[in-house]
Amino acid sequence: VQLQASGGGLVQAGGSLRLSCAVSLRTFSRYAMGWFRQAPGKEREFVAIINWTGGSTYVANSVKGRFTISGDNAKNTVDLQMNSLKPDDTAVYYCAARANFGLFTSHREYDYWGQGTLVTVSS
Repeated sequence: VQLQASGGGLVQAGGSLRLSCAVSLRTFSRYAMGWFRQAPGKEREFVAIINWTGGSTYVANSVKGRFTISGDNAKNTVDLQMNSLKPDDTAVYYCAARANFGLFTSHREYDYWGQGTLVTVSS
């Protein structure tokens, strides 16, 4: 499985960005896709998860109501729509994948990772 994250950039507080994770190869019939983020000096933090395809989703409380995760089976992508961005959302964002459905919120539970894309929110 290869994951390619894109869509990061610089945005002002209150703005929006859409991240996309392209999944180049699916080896599992059921798998979960997650988004995590890591700010400098901090641990990698869970953001959102979707059970592929079109399955259940869950977002962290810190981004609930602002971020939405969705999957496009035809394009083999998982997107993270981020609205009402805050400076605290500044981080490198990673997409990750693992086999089977579930609520996997620890980065240690994932086997495959994209390279990360930087999101910077200015105040």
